Amino acid sequence: MKALLYTGPYRLSMTEVPIPQVGEDEVLIRVKACGICGSDVHGYTGKTGRRIPPLIMGHEAAGLIEKVGSLAKGRFEVGQRVTFDSTVFCNRCHFCRLGMINHCLKRQVFGVSTKSYRRHGAFAEYVAAPWWVVYPIPEELSFEYAAMLEPCAVALHAVNRTPIHPEDTVIVIGAGTIGLLVVACVKLKGARRVIAVDLDSSRLRIASQMGADLVLNPKEEDIPERVKELTDSLGADVVLEAVGVPETVKEALDIVRSDGQVTLIGNLTPRVEVGLQDIISREINIRGTYASAGEHRDCIKLFTSGKINPAPILSKVLPLSEGPRVFKELLEGRPGLLKVILKPLFSEE
Repeated sequence: MKALLYTGPYRLSMTEVPIPQVGEDEVLIRVKACGICGSDVHGYTGKTGRRIPPLIMGHEAAGLIEKVGSLAKGRFEVGQRVTFDSTVFCNRCHFCRLGMINHCLKRQVFGVSTKSYRRHGAFAEYVAAPWWVVYPIPEELSFEYAAMLEPCAVALHAVNRTPIHPEDTVIVIGAGTIGLLVVACVKLKGARRVIAVDLDSSRLRIASQMGADLVLNPKEEDIPERVKELTDSLGADVVLEAVGVPETVKEALDIVRSDGQVTLIGNLTPRVEVGLQDIISREINIRGTYASAGEHRDCIKLFTSGKINPAPILSKVLPLSEGPRVFKELLEGRPGLLKVILKPLFSEE
């Protein structure tokens, strides 16, 4: 089969590789669409330690069942339209039994390789997945949109973990794919006012389409001062930070009110320095959120019902062979590029 193979820092090439062998508890999926995640782009630089080559990346995908392992028969059938979780979990460990599958002690992620494991992903014509991480998708949901269910699940997990009340002012810092989907999920949760913050005015326009009541650009105004104006100097009730760099984490802590909620989603920078005394004296509630834990089914309903429309976030749909070029463009921050979907069998569509 053809695959987009990561062979080293800043190197991707279209390569012929064997079709994955299907275990008795797995299904083989013919990939119809796979999204490029920010973590794929960062991994492409070779600096994360989670994309050790050679590796087929890609964990935001949808396709058709091509083959069903013996233990998966009766659960799925050939030709069925599906998507799958980015996380492979064991279903048996302490955390899995608690429903915290994102903390599985044997957790693996599609399109990731570390010193302890390598699991090829979906930038290829086929990918094999355990049946229990696979979800059927309805006919009315396109493969392109179905490939965006994984980031939606990440966003919904973050929002579900965050106490949000009807009278709250909620600020989302970062209007990338995850941040924009967080905006949509927060709006659905019923917050009185949802504010998006980003440096990119085009992304802020999309944030408005996704449900933001107000958008703020740090290039144009002082965010802490503006938040004071909007909240009678109290600060935001809730801040969800979806960037993960020191400046935006600090900003999240600066603009939240005393006893407010800060949820950290972005993890671009491994370490940040925070003001401990300020956190303690203002009783700021800080939580991390990581991946998702079974939110795919809810996201399928949100997409198919129209409660969340992913269309504004989708920038381009390209053949898999365009991968090397578009990865460079995404790394360079080309204006107007947000979510890019690659299609392995583009010529047949």
